Amino acid sequence: MAEAITVSAAVSGAEDKTLSFETGRLAGLADGAVVARMGDTTILVTATAARRVREGADFFPLTVDIEERMYAAGKIPGSFFRREGRAPESAILTCRLIDRPLRPSFPDGFRNEIHVVGTVLGADQENPYDVIAINGASAALSISGIPFAGPIGAVRVAHSAEGEWIPHPTYAEGAESTFEMVVAGRVLDDGDVAIMMVEANGTEAGWELYSNGTPKVDEAALAEGLERSKEWIKEAVGLQRRLIATAGVKPPMEYELQVDYTPEVEAAVAEVGADKLAAAMAIADKAERQEAETKAKEEIAEALAERFVEAEGADKQISAAVRSLTKSIVRTRIVQDGVRIDGRGAGDLRPLGSEVGVVETAHGSGLFERGETQVLNITTLGTARMDQMIDGIDPIDKKRYIHHYNFPPYSTGETGFMRGPKRREIGHGALAEKALVPVVPSMDEFPYTLRLVSEVLSSNGSTSMGSVCSSTLSLMDAGVPIKAPVAGIAMGLVFHEGRYTTLTDILGAEDAFGDMDFKVAGTADFVTALQLDTKIDGLPADVLAGALNQARDARLKILEVMAGAIDAPRDDVRPTAPKIIKFEIPLDKIGEVIGPKGKVINSIQAETGAEVNVDDAQDAGIVTISSPDRDCVDEAERQIRLILDPPTADVGEVYSGKVVNITSFGAFVNILPGRDGLVHISKLGRGRRIDRVEDVVALGDDLDVVVEDIDPNGKISLKLTGDDSDRDSGAERRSEDRGSRGRDDRRDRDNRRSEDRGSRGRDDRRDRDNRRSEDRGSRGRDDRRDRDDRRDRRDDRRDRDNRRSEDRGGRDRSDWEAPAQAASFEADFEAQLRDEFGDLGPGGGSQRRSGGGRGRDRDRTPR
Repeated sequence: MAEAITVSAAVSGAEDKTLSFETGRLAGLADGAVVARMGDTTILVTATAARRVREGADFFPLTVDIEERMYAAGKIPGSFFRREGRAPESAILTCRLIDRPLRPSFPDGFRNEIHVVGTVLGADQENPYDVIAINGASAALSISGIPFAGPIGAVRVAHSAEGEWIPHPTYAEGAESTFEMVVAGRVLDDGDVAIMMVEANGTEAGWELYSNGTPKVDEAALAEGLERSKEWIKEAVGLQRRLIATAGVKPPMEYELQVDYTPEVEAAVAEVGADKLAAAMAIADKAERQEAETKAKEEIAEALAERFVEAEGADKQISAAVRSLTKSIVRTRIVQDGVRIDGRGAGDLRPLGSEVGVVETAHGSGLFERGETQVLNITTLGTARMDQMIDGIDPIDKKRYIHHYNFPPYSTGETGFMRGPKRREIGHGALAEKALVPVVPSMDEFPYTLRLVSEVLSSNGSTSMGSVCSSTLSLMDAGVPIKAPVAGIAMGLVFHEGRYTTLTDILGAEDAFGDMDFKVAGTADFVTALQLDTKIDGLPADVLAGALNQARDARLKILEVMAGAIDAPRDDVRPTAPKIIKFEIPLDKIGEVIGPKGKVINSIQAETGAEVNVDDAQDAGIVTISSPDRDCVDEAERQIRLILDPPTADVGEVYSGKVVNITSFGAFVNILPGRDGLVHISKLGRGRRIDRVEDVVALGDDLDVVVEDIDPNGKISLKLTGDDSDRDSGAERRSEDRGSRGRDDRRDRDNRRSEDRGSRGRDDRRDRDNRRSEDRGSRGRDDRRDRDDRRDRRDDRRDRDNRRSEDRGGRDRSDWEAPAQAASFEADFEAQLRDEFGDLGPGGGSQRRSGGGRGRDRDRTPR
């Protein structure tokens, strides 16, 4: 195994963070392979190049792929196949982040295919991997032998609550900051840093921190942050140079620069077509300008066809030369005359338009127009359970504010395939999403999931910033209480003949022909998002500061136009949107709101038509109620509030209730929200005895009941309406019935016995009775002791039953917990014996028969 070469260095200002590069041990067949680390976050970045140019390639084919492996975070993919599928959004955004500073760092005319692959091996849930990947990609290219004008360094900085810029913040540090910014650049010969790429955005915590006094990130703070970032970029570049010096560079690859046109073709195109192209590029309307430009190209090609008939690829050479001449004409006109393609000055905005409520059925909609750029945004509101679950390798597992961006071919007047979002669409949607994050209310303030969709209907410059403006209009139309309106503007820069000219509200052609474009979004007071790409080495600080201030002036004008359409969020969501409320309940009340097997919450949903969800938080339960009908939401809330603080029942009042539970001793009836009472089994039969509660009532039955009693603990005893009998009178009647039946039955049995015994004679009976009397006399005292013991045990059982009944609280009622009075016929039976057999001896008159003569001390002497 090859020996690894490693270099590392602590990050200044954050000595607990160390950036390291390793090469030589992994992926030895790649042209360049570097393992970059910070903390335990590890990514292997490889760079490979094709040795031949693909036939017909007229562009630089650079591809960057990021492979997020779930094992890096100790996870198994959640998909059906348990395998990583298409690249997640986080990986696609990282690919774009790497591509943007790398692409301009290859030689002009270099057309060999380059493939950069980053495989995330470890994700420690603390350090993001994207900035590490940029540095790793630069290091891999620098040692590969591929022609690359590097190294390039990158850093993420966060603006802390104290107003300081923190290098390489962790996820936690970033979440606690007001603003995060990724900056990439190269170190020039004079030691300065040429900033090549910036990606920045505010955080969810920003507004609260600003409210507490944290300095706001405005244009001046941004310029300061960019200057501070140069220090850490130099450190990253220095570490890569140490790796290059230690590991060495592979032999330079052989390649041939591709020439799009010969000098002869270039001169001929300028001679024939300069005036035609200048006239075409002075037309303000995009469609007319494109038509005139196409006509000029055709005339130039026709005029030069015979002159270069023998030249290889003459048509392609002429077309490329025409494009180059067009670029030169546009740039010269801007710098020398101060006039742009559509006739505007450098700082002029195109005509603006704003409108809300465009789609009636939508929860919110906004249409924004800037010149020929037109973007329609639709807001859809959903419950908290509609948030996006993210199965990734970073700590972020959910997202409730979602923005999607669509760019169909017809928006540029072209045909094409529509097969899902491309990387560009994902990147533009993410930028517009980040621009609004700092002003979106929290879940506690507005308990909705938000999905915004930007439909680009027409495109001629900065549809991403048009999406920001239309998103603000749409959110306010939907009644989302955003903290402040946000607008965005795209800026450009042309560096020609030693002069810098900053352009406001650039067109698509100006974006292509310029040297820098940057997009700035924000409120009237602070910046919420920034994206910057330059094609030149270095940008003077005063030029950058002037460009940012020029962007702020344009942003304020756009905000003013947007306020003309809607100046504040609507007071309530639109009629088509769900009405959602959210509140906390005590943890010990969650069970009462849900009910056994969900019966209570299901009943509330069935009765009101609202959707009710109860979530268990750390210190409280969270109830969320939603419905398109506000009255349904209010009714569901009312019922839940009554469960939390139930009303009190009145003794003697009649209530219509529903049977909610059945036990062996009675039925529980819900008579008020949160108030159940017990109808004892003895009161369900209306004077007759029943064996099973289910024989009389069933779950869900409606009953009219009377509150009979409420004990000090609030437990309610109920009886059926119309049932005026009490338990004691019923028991007496049953005892009398059993007594009369018992005496008659015994007389019949005794008469039959007397007739059967007639033949035996009275003397025999006396002998047997004497022996019985003697037996009973000897064991009478022992039997009395047994009876006393049994009586004591029965008394103990009664006491225990009474205590259990008291513990049952609301199910405890004096008339059902009283011990049952067993029917006794002993007195009558003993009197009958005395009449028939005479005195039976001591204790005989009070002796009771013991269950089958099985007493422990009973005399077992045979008769």
